[in-house]
Amino acid sequence: MSNFDSQNSPNYSEEEGTSRSSNPFTFLLYIVVIVGLVFIYFLFNNNSNLTLINWEKFNHEMLNDNDVEKVDIVNNEIAEVYIKKESLRKAKYNSVSTGFWGNVNNGPHFYFAIGSVDLFEKKLDAAQAGLLEKDKLVVDYVKRESYLPKLLSWIFPILLFIFLWFFIIRRITSGVGRTGNTIFDFGRSNPKLYEKGKYSNITFKDLAGYEEAKVEVMEIVDFLKHPENYTKLGAKIPKGILLVGAPGTGKTLMAKAVAGEAEVPFFSLSGSEFIEMFVGVGASRVRDLFEKAKRKAPSIIFIDEIDTIGRLRSKSISFQANDERDSTLNQLLAELDGFDPNTGVIVLAATNRADILDPALLRAGRFDRHIYLELPNKQERIAIFGVHMKSLVIDTNVDVVYLATQTPGFSGADIANVCNEAALIAARKKKLSIDTQDFFDAIDRMMAGIEKKSKLISPIEKNIIAYHEAGHAVVSWFLKNIDSLQKVTIIPRGKSLGGAWYLPEERQIITYSQFFDFICAALGGRVAEEIVFNEASSGALDDLEKITKQAYMMVANLGLSKKIGHVSFYDSTGEYESSIQKPYSESTAMLIDDEVRKIIEDAHTRAKNLLELNRNKLDDLAKRLLEKEVVYKSDLEEVLGKRTFTI
Repeated sequence: MSNFDSQNSPNYSEEEGTSRSSNPFTFLLYIVVIVGLVFIYFLFNNNSNLTLINWEKFNHEMLNDNDVEKVDIVNNEIAEVYIKKESLRKAKYNSVSTGFWGNVNNGPHFYFAIGSVDLFEKKLDAAQAGLLEKDKLVVDYVKRESYLPKLLSWIFPILLFIFLWFFIIRRITSGVGRTGNTIFDFGRSNPKLYEKGKYSNITFKDLAGYEEAKVEVMEIVDFLKHPENYTKLGAKIPKGILLVGAPGTGKTLMAKAVAGEAEVPFFSLSGSEFIEMFVGVGASRVRDLFEKAKRKAPSIIFIDEIDTIGRLRSKSISFQANDERDSTLNQLLAELDGFDPNTGVIVLAATNRADILDPALLRAGRFDRHIYLELPNKQERIAIFGVHMKSLVIDTNVDVVYLATQTPGFSGADIANVCNEAALIAARKKKLSIDTQDFFDAIDRMMAGIEKKSKLISPIEKNIIAYHEAGHAVVSWFLKNIDSLQKVTIIPRGKSLGGAWYLPEERQIITYSQFFDFICAALGGRVAEEIVFNEASSGALDDLEKITKQAYMMVANLGLSKKIGHVSFYDSTGEYESSIQKPYSESTAMLIDDEVRKIIEDAHTRAKNLLELNRNKLDDLAKRLLEKEVVYKSDLEEVLGKRTFTI
């Protein structure tokens, strides 16, 4: 389950959410700088109020009308034209008769590019041919330097430095009381804050199953709402609640329900948000988080995936992998139950790796309650299906009880995905409602992947696959401890080229004979290939992996081997995961290997005897698989007969 949706929730409280409006002094400074630059531009730029013309207009409209007083040639490139004062009264010069500030414009009034001085002089002489020398136009040659670029080259870096300085100061001051918004905030936490349940629309009514777990969590919520009912008897509120369960069992969903039900501030963040590359940042964020929670006490802190920072601390300094994680954990331990009392703050945490958590974190006084969320049983799955089917258009033939029976071992997240996949499949088929077959297809897809009918398989390979799956079916059909077989198929799904679907029973414990029958059934496909084709193929890779792990668990962990005895090398603390040394000697390791091989060989022999006794049924079932590709329970009973357990 992911963290809370924060689209409608603030990331800081009213106390932290100071106004983001700009500082009036900074805004005024920006205006002054812009106005100053504009003023400097018009002050030093002589061409800012001049009108651009060309030679023809200058010659025909100004020079011929005797309106030009003089011309300045600036830097041998630009000709600036001065109009006589009496000529400025003409209508055609209204646009240049007044200056920038509304005064009389004494010129220059127009300008144009001359190309070169020689060319300009030739054109001017030709235009004034026949005039007396005293009536000819006065031309001055001027050298002029622009001070604006030089001035800006000095002013711009200074203004840029001032702007950056005020920007940094403003960011620092605006971040006071808030987190994650300034360059100095990496030592502060940034939890999502839910005020009085306004931003989580999930309640305990949306949690199907887990009634015992809900009672414990609801008691905490009730304590926060009505503390007088408990304090009058001298009871104290638990400091911490640890939610433990497999992925998808609803740990985060339960925390969302607490956020929706509790009428107190709810801080939510992930354990990975404490860890940073800077040493000491994690501890600083823990302190900052608890300070925020204390200011709003009573309040709840939810830390998802707490195993990120709560992992077992190494006893050997030389093997210590991350000092930053340890310092973060030490600070968390101190905040939970240190000298500084943490009144009114409840810590809610979730993990699926409780076996690797530090014992100091799990003791009473820190996490007083450990709530274990296991995979839902049949009745709980019925309730979970009911919750997720509320928004779906379901056909009347859908039996929720049967669907719950078909999905043992499914978590709440898996069931939600099955319902969604069934809706997608029905929509793809243009149906008006979702029927039972859509749910079956969704379950098959969840378990084995999507069908690949277009996958090219040669006739020889298809024949091998048919016998392989028929071998699994025949062996499991005649073994007492194997679950009821429902369907066998040779249609590829996902990575598998075929499969057998069983209806498993829900067991809390498994005996040796049940383990052994499972290994026999898993070897049925490999043995069928050996009997029919006199050689084995690579198709049993997944089967061999499963039975090998199963056999090692039986021998090394569960004490189900007579030679090894009633000992277990299972490590629930996780200490040996990163250790080079094994918890047993080399001679014991050799004995474990021998026992595993013996179990698998005995199972292989038993599966071979079963298939040799039922060779005709094996051939008939393989032929039917080649014809139909999918064989259901009715076909299995027709070929193999009613299930009996004579062997």
